[in-house]
Amino acid sequence: MGNIILTGDRPTGRLHIGHYVGSLKNRVRLQNEGNYDEMYVFIADAQALTDNFDNPDKVRENIKEVALDYLAVGLDPSKCTMFIQSMIPELTELTFYYMNLVTIARLHRNPTVKAEIEQKGFEESIPAGFFTYPVSQTADITAFKANLIPVGDDQLPMIEQAREIVRKFNSIYGDTLVEPEAVLPEDERCYRLVGIDGNAKMSKSLGNCIYLADSEEDIKKKVFSMYTDPNHIKIEDPGKIEGNVVFTYLDIFCKDEDFDKYLPEYKNLDELKAHYQKGGLGDMKIKKFLNSILQDELRPIRERREQYEKNLDEVYRYLQEGTNKAREAAARTLEEVRSAMKINYFE
Repeated sequence: MGNIILTGDRPTGRLHIGHYVGSLKNRVRLQNEGNYDEMYVFIADAQALTDNFDNPDKVRENIKEVALDYLAVGLDPSKCTMFIQSMIPELTELTFYYMNLVTIARLHRNPTVKAEIEQKGFEESIPAGFFTYPVSQTADITAFKANLIPVGDDQLPMIEQAREIVRKFNSIYGDTLVEPEAVLPEDERCYRLVGIDGNAKMSKSLGNCIYLADSEEDIKKKVFSMYTDPNHIKIEDPGKIEGNVVFTYLDIFCKDEDFDKYLPEYKNLDELKAHYQKGGLGDMKIKKFLNSILQDELRPIRERREQYEKNLDEVYRYLQEGTNKAREAAARTLEEVRSAMKINYFE
C-alpha cells in the first residue's frame, strides 16, 4: 500500500496564520509534490460539536469559512478529497467499537486532552464526547487507512494514542488497520506560532490572531500592535529579539529577497537583528517591514478566498463530491473491521 494522507480542522472559526504555517502550508506542499495515492482533508464538525453542542449555528457557519480557507491557501479538490466529518456515519460506528480498546485512565493521561480541558474550563463537567476525542480521531484516521498525518506538535499525543488503539485492535482481531505517523512542518519554528500579544499560542479564544481572511488594514493594525521588547523605549536603546514577536514572525516569513524590495540597507535578517540589538533601530521600522512581508504572503490567499465567496455553490459541490467519495472508502474499511471482529452476522 502506498501513502495515504489525512488531515483536518475543527470548524470553530476562520483559520489563522498559525494554522497556515503549522499545517496548511505543509498540506499544500504534500499535495503538490504528489507523492501519495490518496489525500483526504476534512472538516471535523462532529468534534467541534463536542464543546459547541449548544451552538450548532456557529459550527454550521464555520464549515463554510474553513472550506473557503482551504481553497484559498491552494488545496485543490482535483488533487485531494475534501469532506465533512458528520456526513460519514461510518466514522461514528468505528468510534463506538474503538471505545473498548482504551481505558478512561489512558484518556485522562492524554496531554492534549488535559490541556484542552483546562483551557475550556470543563473541570468536572467534561462532555463525554469531548473526553473521547482521541478515539474519534482514531476512527477518522483508520477509516481511510491513512499512514501520514500532517499535524502541529501539540497533536503528537493524539497520534500516539491512535497508534496504540490500532496496535490493540490488530493484536486482538488480526492485521486490519494501518498505523499512522505524524508529519510535522519542516521548520521547527512553525510548530506553534505565538500570538501577536506574545502569548505562547495563537488562539481564536484569546483574540491574538491574524486571520487568513483579514483585510489589508486589519493585518496592518495587528502588526503595528505586536508585542516587542518593553524595555526598548527609545530608538537608540539596545533591543532584545528573544520573545520579540516581530522577530519571531520575521524568522518564519522573511526571505533575503524581501530586503532588496523593502529594506535595501540590510543584506539579510541577521544584519537587521544585530542593528536592533545594538540600538539605533526603532520598533516601527521593523513592524512596517513585517507588514509588507505579510501583505505579500496573504494577499493572494485573500483574493482567492474572495473569488470563491462569490461562488459558494461551487464550494459546496466540492464538499459534497468529496464527502461521497470519502464515505465509500470509510464503508470499505468498516466492512473489514466488522469482518475482523466477527460481527458480520448475515454475510
